[in-house]
Amino acid sequence: MQQRRTRLVTPLALVAILALVAGCGWNGGGPPSPTATTPAASPIESPTQLPTATPTDPPTPGPTATPGPTPTTAPTPTARPTARPTATPRPTATPRPTARPTATPRPTATPRPTPTPTPRPTVAPPSVLVRHGSRSSNDVALTFDMGGRVGDALRIVSWLVDHRVHATIFMTGEMADSENTSAGRTVLGIIDAHPDLFTLGNHSYTHRSFTTLGAAEIREELRSTEVALAKYCSQNPRPFFRPPNGAYDAQVLAVVGSGHYAYTVTWDIDTIDWRPIANDPPGPTADEIVAKVLGNARGGSIVLMHLGGYETYEALPRVVAGLRDAGFDLVSLDGMTFG
Repeated sequence: MQQRRTRLVTPLALVAILALVAGCGWNGGGPPSPTATTPAASPIESPTQLPTATPTDPPTPGPTATPGPTPTTAPTPTARPTARPTATPRPTATPRPTARPTATPRPTATPRPTPTPTPRPTVAPPSVLVRHGSRSSNDVALTFDMGGRVGDALRIVSWLVDHRVHATIFMTGEMADSENTSAGRTVLGIIDAHPDLFTLGNHSYTHRSFTTLGAAEIREELRSTEVALAKYCSQNPRPFFRPPNGAYDAQVLAVVGSGHYAYTVTWDIDTIDWRPIANDPPGPTADEIVAKVLGNARGGSIVLMHLGGYETYEALPRVVAGLRDAGFDLVSLDGMTFG
């Protein structure tokens, strides 16, 4: 019995010691901390106070030692919340503007070319028939044809130059191209040298009457003459045309006009100097030529003579002097007013 009690005391005592040690903060046998208060140990109960245990009952544990006052534990410092590093904000991506889908351009319609209106062929007006110039003027035009007989042609032209007389000369293409005489080419040279005195006109190529020709033949007559004259004289015979024999009709005027001859020139005084005196009927004498011109001259008169006329050279000085004495101005067709 005594032996079993000793076993009971020993554990209880050990528990009490451990409790005391824990309360005093024993640090391994060193002296207690000056500030620590040693609690009073609870007296161990005497063996008589313990109940008698029966062999069949389990050992009754001794009374639990009253623990001393709970030592004041230094307050655990409150840990400051660790500041989480502020996350560097990711740069906000600038939203790219949503590209509008490029509209597929509609194919540009190829502009239809504006049709260029086909110009209507310019139709030249018919050539104007001129018999005389303005009657209100004092102008008189001396005109000379050259297309057959040469006669005094060179003497007449030279006299006109020497006396500064304005005149118009209508020459045929055949006369310019003639192999029998160079008179026509010589006259053309004089005209070319004195454009201030002479005007050149077209008198056809063959001297056939134009009223007997077709349109194509008329055009060829005009063209061939232009070519022939141009070889020896720089003057263009346009715009003056004199019809052979004075023959014309509506077709002649239309075709001649299309050839850019604005004026078809006839006359109001015909000396008929191409006819010789011995002819039947006879041609005029020089006196008759002078009388006819001076007796019929009016303002705007156009006088017809020929460089190959039979009495023309003899009559010419008196004709010129008489017209001037009558107050007329002798002009070429270039200097005459029509209408």
